Amino acid sequence: MTATIFFSRKHDSQCHVWNEDVLVCSCNYITDKEIREVITNLLDEDCWQLIVPAKVYHAMEKRGRCCGCFPNVVDIIIQTTEEYHARRHSTETEIFDFMSRLKQFHEENRRADIERRQKGHRAA
Repeated sequence: MTATIFFSRKHDSQCHVWNEDVLVCSCNYITDKEIREVITNLLDEDCWQLIVPAKVYHAMEKRGRCCGCFPNVVDIIIQTTEEYHARRHSTETEIFDFMSRLKQFHEENRRADIERRQKGHRAA
């Protein structure tokens, strides 16, 4: 038995049907259900990690080929993450901790970018 999910798109008043066995990536033959399972497993490891399509594909030992499915994968990541945290009943303290970790990650990457720049190099 397959679950049927009803959803509506932004700026669209119609209700659409989403079947979990929908093929999301035709290059790798990956379904919506497989992507959701991988995202849930990643969230079980660290529920506050930043999940992007490349991380999902890496966990499935696949790679994006044409990458046309990435916008849909991003939507699935957002929806699955929201559902995961709604079931988990995350607290404000956890959200604050995640935001501070995200800022720290951003700052570390910013410093790494600055260090890679060569002072003698000029962009024309």
